Amino acid sequence: MKMFSNGVSRRRVLARGVSVVGAAAGVLGSGRALAQGPAAAEKDKLKVGLMLPYSGTYAKLGEAIENGMRMAVAEKGGRLAGRDVEWIKLDDESEPKKADANARRLAVQDKVDVIVGTVHSGVQMAMQKVVAETGTLTLIPNAGVHAVTRGACLPNVFRTSFTMAQPTVALGQAMIERKARRAVWVTWDYSAGADSLEGFREGYVKAGGTIVKELKVPFPSTDFSAVLAEIAQLKPDAVACFFAGAGAAKFMQDYAKAGLQYSIPLYGSGFLTEGVLDGAGVAAEGIVTTLHYSNLLPTVRNGEFRYNYRRAFKHEPDVYAMQGYDTGLLLRHGLEAVQGDMSQRNRLYGALESASIDSPRGKWRMGRAHNPVQDIYLRTASAGENRLIGVAARALEDAGTGCKLA
Repeated sequence: MKMFSNGVSRRRVLARGVSVVGAAAGVLGSGRALAQGPAAAEKDKLKVGLMLPYSGTYAKLGEAIENGMRMAVAEKGGRLAGRDVEWIKLDDESEPKKADANARRLAVQDKVDVIVGTVHSGVQMAMQKVVAETGTLTLIPNAGVHAVTRGACLPNVFRTSFTMAQPTVALGQAMIERKARRAVWVTWDYSAGADSLEGFREGYVKAGGTIVKELKVPFPSTDFSAVLAEIAQLKPDAVACFFAGAGAAKFMQDYAKAGLQYSIPLYGSGFLTEGVLDGAGVAAEGIVTTLHYSNLLPTVRNGEFRYNYRRAFKHEPDVYAMQGYDTGLLLRHGLEAVQGDMSQRNRLYGALESASIDSPRGKWRMGRAHNPVQDIYLRTASAGENRLIGVAARALEDAGTGCKLA
């Protein structure tokens, strides 16, 4: 039996009074309710708005983030700093055009204390204007777009995941160590690809590499024939890329079919292989990636997290579940510092800024521009798993360029 029900329509759903049941109760803490019943006064409840994708391509990511966050709260008996929790769920549909209205609904109409969101970087950028106007505390559990914690950074916005540049900055040195001194870069032509390329340029060129050519594919096209033909003609030492989701699996398969898999090594930001190894099959074998998490990290903390998550939800956690969990840990830390009093904004933000989180990914701290300062791991795809082979960069902090907070 699943602990939480995550089925949700495109309409908003108020998720209240969900209880820890069955075996999961013993795993996640005291077995008390995730959100206490009507006995608690409504004014004492902490309103947490989950603005996540619950439909479409990123629906599984939204579900994993919610699961992880609820698990972190469940460890404290379903309460945050002694306050009952009211979860208000809103499907953002990964649609930037709806983001302004959706964020206002949570911040102004529902008057949530904190917004957790989101996955899609375009939606995140549209949310930024609303949370700037309303001052609503916002925790970003995934979207890695640079602008929200660089030029458009805000004192009330904190990221618990990554910036797009962090994995690819770390990738450069790893490639040079493997004698890949001349590389072609390829990605979709959109903001996430541009931000990832920025990181790759910084890390790879600094390490002594030369980018032979930068290739782009219209987003979200999965017709890679033209760029693969050009790569074959250029004959670089290696190819580095950013792709994610089903498109990533297709790129790896097409790369192998083009006869490049064993002649020109393929590297990527870890999202290339994260969650899609089954779909890519043997085409993923040997691909080296960098990411801020590996589910195979051999630590007690990660082992406990995986065991508890698997027991609660009946499947393995991924990077998105971990990010949701850490979002819950960060919120717990901040609220405990102010005894649950959200009106103490300066103390709350100070606590979040000075946070050091004991995470399944390894300990990380909040950086000056409100991004995680974290280790980036080196992984290789083998037999359907992203096997850990080392640490590509330790305590890597995003540049935070243009952020007045930094």
